[in-house]
Amino acid sequence: MRILVVGAGKVGRTLAEHLAGEEHDVSIVDKDEKVIDECNDRLDVMCIHGNGANAQTLIDAGVSKADVLIAATAGDEVNMLCCLIGKRLGARYAIARIRDPQYNESLMLLQQELGIDMAINPERATALEISRLLRFPFASNIESFAKGLVEMVEFRAQENDPVVGIPLKHLLNRHSHLPRVLYAAVERDGRVSIPMGDFIIRAGDRVFVTGDIVTITSYFKAMGKNTTSVKHVMIIGGGKISYYLSKMIVPTGIHVTLIEKNPEKAAILSEELPHVNVLCGDGTSTELLKQESLGDMDALVCLTDRDEENIMAGLFATRTGVPKVIVKNNRQFFSDLFPDMGLDSIVSPKQITSSNILRYVRARIGGQGTRVEKLHRILNGKAEALEFAVRKDDSFTGIPLMNLKMKNNTLVAVIVRKGKVIVPFGKDTIEAGDSVVILSCEPGISDLSEVFVK
Repeated sequence: MRILVVGAGKVGRTLAEHLAGEEHDVSIVDKDEKVIDECNDRLDVMCIHGNGANAQTLIDAGVSKADVLIAATAGDEVNMLCCLIGKRLGARYAIARIRDPQYNESLMLLQQELGIDMAINPERATALEISRLLRFPFASNIESFAKGLVEMVEFRAQENDPVVGIPLKHLLNRHSHLPRVLYAAVERDGRVSIPMGDFIIRAGDRVFVTGDIVTITSYFKAMGKNTTSVKHVMIIGGGKISYYLSKMIVPTGIHVTLIEKNPEKAAILSEELPHVNVLCGDGTSTELLKQESLGDMDALVCLTDRDEENIMAGLFATRTGVPKVIVKNNRQFFSDLFPDMGLDSIVSPKQITSSNILRYVRARIGGQGTRVEKLHRILNGKAEALEFAVRKDDSFTGIPLMNLKMKNNTLVAVIVRKGKVIVPFGKDTIEAGDSVVILSCEPGISDLSEVFVK
């Protein structure tokens, strides 16, 4: 596909890199000449210097032949104008990053009038992910599929966990009280693998298990994991993510203390969030955190604009004994260091945004196959979980999974049939109308037929 990315910031560059890696024909536009020079040096894409909201720039960039136009500049209005012009000039699909809460209520109208096929709000999407982590504090990461019927949950294995030190195929015999879930993926020493029956989980492994909500909840209770609810949350940083997150969790009964060091911003948030305890101060100050009883909090969420400050505040909270610590980080460089620091719940608006857009792009790749409905990039982008809706004429339907040859490093994680969640084994089949969740360590799958090798 021909894809034009306007805006070479964190999101734009990440998208361009991933899309080029999936062998799309990618061009990127930015009005900052220095940024374009950096992209030329680092990315295998066509780089164009110019204003993406200018019709002539878009024409020069080949927008008339673009299958997808992605507007990801720092300005919502620029992105909307870019999509409007781009669609008029011939772009097939247009995606806009729209972040300002003021546009939320009229978003559908804006999409219709401006020809925007998809609007993505990184901050709201990130807040939604954080809210899920706060509802399940025992988990490092949670992804949902099949309209919420299926959950894929990540946890770090501990020495005393009953699943440690036993081959997976013997688990049910040794621990019959454990509900039956699928062990979808394991990361150990930076390497991700899809475990087979002989695989032995070790302490320190990052483990992804999959099942329906009731089974997953019962599984973690049987494991002895902490499933107590979060009632008191401290948020450091008063940006858009904090605003959206507070709006989401306060109605659920969670008491929120929000610390913002900018006096003007703190005053505005205090007015907009009347049920939140907004404080003006430096949230990275250990003295302030102690003064505001950080040790009594059920969770700390670090959402400042500086990744380093989030990491340091998160480390202090972990050592203080806060049960749940969530840290915002957009730098891939830091990702592999977090497990050694004791920080497991990391959210990246950049990665969340790129995953949502990649899913949309893959779902529109040419062809008539069974295409991606949902996509989550997990384990720092080292694996992908994809959801497909099976069609009646797919060639692999009705055949036991043990008789289907699958692409290397892929797994059928879950089958959902008429509202029933099936953890599949060799004799199970995929049928028309099913929702199927595939886990793959190989990126770029856009069609379910690519999973099965003839």
